[in-house]
Amino acid sequence: MNYLTAEKKEELFSKYGKSNKDTGSTEGQIALFSYRIAHLTEHLKSNKHDFATQRALIKLVGKRRSLLDYLKKNDIERYRSIIAALKLRR
Repeated sequence: MNYLTAEKKEELFSKYGKSNKDTGSTEGQIALFSYRIAHLTEHLKSNKHDFATQRALIKLVGKRRSLLDYLKKNDIERYRSIIAALKLRR
């Protein structure tokens, strides 16, 4: 059972990217990473000793962080809008 279907990816990219085919947009990638991070976090809550998944989660968080840093440096308004849309800050 795959949690990340093609339809789900299209939905994420159409909501946060420029279009559903725009898989390269920074906002779309950040949204996709956030969805995967949430899924892996839930998995790790019930599988505490799954260290491969734990490592994958840490790598994903780092990738999302670097994309957010890039966006913050180049376009602060797009950064603020994606942070608000995904509720990444508390």
